[in-house]
Amino acid sequence: MIRAAILAAAMCFSAASLWAEEVVLGLSQDEVAITATFEGSEILIFGAVKRDRPVPAGADPLQVAITVAGPSEPVTVRRKERRFGIWVNAASIVVNSAPSFYAVATSAAFEDTVSAVEDLRHGISIPSAIRTVGATATAPDVDAFTAALIRIRDREGLYQLREGSVSLDRETLFRTSIAMPANLTEGPYTTRIFLTRGGEVISSYGTVIPVRKVGLERWLYTLSRSQPLLYGLMSLAIAIFAGWSAAAAFRLLRS
Repeated sequence: MIRAAILAAAMCFSAASLWAEEVVLGLSQDEVAITATFEGSEILIFGAVKRDRPVPAGADPLQVAITVAGPSEPVTVRRKERRFGIWVNAASIVVNSAPSFYAVATSAAFEDTVSAVEDLRHGISIPSAIRTVGATATAPDVDAFTAALIRIRDREGLYQLREGSVSLDRETLFRTSIAMPANLTEGPYTTRIFLTRGGEVISSYGTVIPVRKVGLERWLYTLSRSQPLLYGLMSLAIAIFAGWSAAAAFRLLRS
């Protein structure tokens, strides 16, 4: 009896391994360059599902979830209150880790793509990507402050939830585009692709898209960090020259 059970389990494991599904990923660009005229970018993410044999009849439909996350950093969230006719900072919390940019794209509604358990395990949704464990707070309602942070960054285009935006053709080819705004933080942007069935993650793949300043923007940024005194003197000289040039041009126009 025990031997039969072991044999049946082995057969099930063998069948499951034959039906393995993996992600083959492609990107329209492997880096984002921030220049002086940078006004945002759009990353096309596409790929295919590699499998050893056709999907068995009756299996749950395949779904795809894609996330793009910018560098994480601590964030202080404050609540403003009106006191004596003016707005002042009142309660606040320090979120110990929040991505500077986070986009989630799915092939269906989020709850139909990823279960709550899998979301908690992999940190796919926007709220699960923000870590408030150990956050220092002067207010009891940490969740309200987290929701406010999400709402603010959503208005700025830094947090995006795009349900149903992943095109999935015959459970094999998928593609989507992620709009990246102009106010990006420099650093590595982690891209993750999840294949799910019945809300369960069956395969995942990750890569990194570098976002960095180039050209004059890069030189000025490096100079301000490595030689702050020289950077300050140069900025002052440019401001004086610009003021003198404007005054000279105004005198010429009046003469």
